[in-house]
Amino acid sequence: MKKKTFPLSALFITLALTSCVPQKLLENEQEKRKSCEAELATLKTTAQDCDSKLAEANKQLAENQRDLMNLKKDTAMLGVSYRTTSSKYDKLNQINDQLLDKYNRLLEGNLKDTKKISTELQTTQEQLLKKQDDLKLLEAQLNNQKTQLDALSEELKKREARVAELENILKRKDDATNELKKKLSEALYNFEGKGLTVTQKNGKVYVSMEESLLFASGSIKVEDKGQEALVKVAKVLEQNKDINVLIEGHTDDVPMSGKLEIKDNWDLSVLRATSIVKIMTKNSGIDPKKLTAAGCAEYFPIDPAKTAEARKKNRRTEIILTPKLDELFKVLETK
Repeated sequence: MKKKTFPLSALFITLALTSCVPQKLLENEQEKRKSCEAELATLKTTAQDCDSKLAEANKQLAENQRDLMNLKKDTAMLGVSYRTTSSKYDKLNQINDQLLDKYNRLLEGNLKDTKKISTELQTTQEQLLKKQDDLKLLEAQLNNQKTQLDALSEELKKREARVAELENILKRKDDATNELKKKLSEALYNFEGKGLTVTQKNGKVYVSMEESLLFASGSIKVEDKGQEALVKVAKVLEQNKDINVLIEGHTDDVPMSGKLEIKDNWDLSVLRATSIVKIMTKNSGIDPKKLTAAGCAEYFPIDPAKTAEARKKNRRTEIILTPKLDELFKVLETK
């Protein structure tokens, strides 16, 4: 960090002002930072869990579709077997009628032939009874397969509807994110390329502002041009009620002097994020409950090089905008 040399009189005034700040304020800010970091970790875990549950639902859908195809094949085979058995049954009935007729005609004639025909008739009747039993068994199996097929088809329809609902929610979320990025880009057109960028990744919109746009070196007071950009961001967010806003302060790896109220880069990053939150809430009707201030110090650099150019990139503030996923969570919790 660049160090500034202040006149002796300014130093005495600064010391007098900072001595009025209670130590408890700094402790509260540190507690808020810890809370914000925990909430950020929870949100990341929740997002991963959503992705995992959606992948599991798609996998289960594919398995059900495969089972349905196999069940349809089995049902078709049973239908063929059923028709074949029915045909054989009809043929045996015809043979039985023919033998009965022959038996009646020969009954008055040759007793030897009559005995032979009687034996054949008994055998045929036994075969007929067995075919009847086989036919009943096939009918029962066919009915059971049909019941299973109907149940699986119904379950498949439910799962397809659930997946379609999830995909629709995700599409609406993506559309909302795209629209939010578009509105921010339009509102911040005069600032882009001048220390400010608006990007979109992982379903979130990032407004990244370099230190030169917002703060003097080592300061937590937002400059006038930075305040103008922040007010424009706040006015856009004021119209988007279903957006969570995370303000992250980032520094380079040069240690602070440890003087006055800013002891280290942790303090600097947190206090800068807090200053931005205060400006956004003061100059718009945005709900403070949607805003979270967090400090990351030097631990999330854009460029890890130890050069002046790399450190300039790393001294930044990021406003991370995430659409609320309450509707998606409700669907995932539904069994």
